[in-house]
Amino acid sequence: MSLKSEPNRSREWFDTPELYGWLRRAAFKAEGFSEDSYEGKPIIGICNTWSELTHCNSHLRDLAESVKIGVWQAGGFPMEFPVMSLGEYNMKPTTMLFRNLMSMDIEESITANPLDGVVLLGGCDKTTPALLMGAASADIPSILVTGGPQLKGNWKGEELGSCTDCRRYEVELRAGTIDENDWAELQSCIVRSNGHCMTMGTASTMGTMGEALGMALPGNAAIPAVDSRRKQLAEQAGRQIVKNVDSELTPSRIMDQKAFDNAIKCLHAIGGSTNAIVHLIAIAGRVGIDLSLERFDELSKSTPFLLNLKPSGDYLMEDFYYAGGVPALMGRIKEILDLDNMTVTGRTLGENIDGHIVHNDDIIRPMDNPLDPEGGLAVLYGNIAPTGAIIKPTAASQDLMVHKGKAIVFEDHEDLSKRIDAPDLEVSPQDILVMKNSGPIGGPGMPEWGFLPIPKKILATGVRDMVRLSDARMSGTAFGTVVVHITPESAGGGPLAAIQDGDMIEIDVPNRKLNLMITDDQLKERLNTDSSSGPEFKRGYKWLHAQHILQADKGCDFDFLRAESLQND
Repeated sequence: MSLKSEPNRSREWFDTPELYGWLRRAAFKAEGFSEDSYEGKPIIGICNTWSELTHCNSHLRDLAESVKIGVWQAGGFPMEFPVMSLGEYNMKPTTMLFRNLMSMDIEESITANPLDGVVLLGGCDKTTPALLMGAASADIPSILVTGGPQLKGNWKGEELGSCTDCRRYEVELRAGTIDENDWAELQSCIVRSNGHCMTMGTASTMGTMGEALGMALPGNAAIPAVDSRRKQLAEQAGRQIVKNVDSELTPSRIMDQKAFDNAIKCLHAIGGSTNAIVHLIAIAGRVGIDLSLERFDELSKSTPFLLNLKPSGDYLMEDFYYAGGVPALMGRIKEILDLDNMTVTGRTLGENIDGHIVHNDDIIRPMDNPLDPEGGLAVLYGNIAPTGAIIKPTAASQDLMVHKGKAIVFEDHEDLSKRIDAPDLEVSPQDILVMKNSGPIGGPGMPEWGFLPIPKKILATGVRDMVRLSDARMSGTAFGTVVVHITPESAGGGPLAAIQDGDMIEIDVPNRKLNLMITDDQLKERLNTDSSSGPEFKRGYKWLHAQHILQADKGCDFDFLRAESLQND
């Protein structure tokens, strides 16, 4: 790639004859940096989402030191800076409420400072898309480095994945098959190292998407957080970002339509998180690409599901890494990928994956022996979801893929929490659980409430799955016959708001249908009398969110943060 002839962006800050140029140099000297430290060198920002409130990212300060080594080696000047950190376990009601705020923090921190390139350190699931969204909008050379997955959990000889198995065992606790002592012991056995969830949840999925988009170095997604090769990769990223400044390799030169098609195909091949659909649409919107749900469904039908990982399989991310990781998986599906796409290595995707082989055919299946001939996600349409809804068939019960059932309706998450285990709840295993008012507006923030619990009286019969519908999201670690992201959402006047107790609902995943079995006139009449709305906010970020949030089919980004070419869509 050709090298640029223009001075680095950072020189605008220091070479001005005005007082502020002098003051900026003085400020660096106050930190102990002589002019020789950075003169004539690219200034590389290390955008760090470290926080003790985000346990998945609690090791990123250490990882930043490895990035710095690489930057120094390549002749750059590294400067670490903090941005907002989103910890899924601690933040209420959901980190998704703050993803866009974090992306704004990242964009403005990059553009307002003398940075020529940036290494993006993330991990916990919303931090990675926020980093990519902010970097896409800032559009200076950027490389994603995630903190890596945790080591496998282990309890009584069983390998465990967070939080797939914590959800599974919580069901058993509610069903009475394990007791409180088991539950307490399990807590210390399932999360036992630094890093994010080691299942193919949203964090692992978005790490994979970073590689597939070309924004991360090969192998980044799967190296365990505590493996020394994680630090080696971070050091490599530090060296590479200096090269990318010289070649002006920006996100807009990497993330084009073909890159997103590659990412979608990988998403289906890994049976990735439903959340990735929302995030990829949002990232694409930042670079001016209007990515549609139809494109996800279209590519699902031509992409086999190959990766045997929880929650849709048997293994965990550590196993995936030893089997060859993302480069080996992409090698499996290379015949359907665009191999000419440029990546942050300065090489094409095809060059990146060349020579990477699969070491375990049970973990990464061959194309002629897939777990399923179609991809891991499907988009449903119908009078309940005119603009789409998402289901993960690979993590669902196959006997419920075509199903009719009676609606058991909960008006919101609070109503569900109060009544789901009530002895007088009239419910059968054939019924369909419906929760309203949990979308981007109604949540607010579209919390991960879509994994509706099975009523205790149903669990007592041995049943472990039912069809569940909502306008919420579902954790990427969750499983079951769960339909989420129903759009338009109920709080915004969507048809979900019209469903009443006792209504019959039909789901037909093979034919991509989701319908309320009433007439169009009945539906219209109900919606005309419905007064569903989201919570009201008088000030602050939540007010801004309510005013400008887009629906799930548009990525739940703010309307004013999409590329200018898309802001009138």
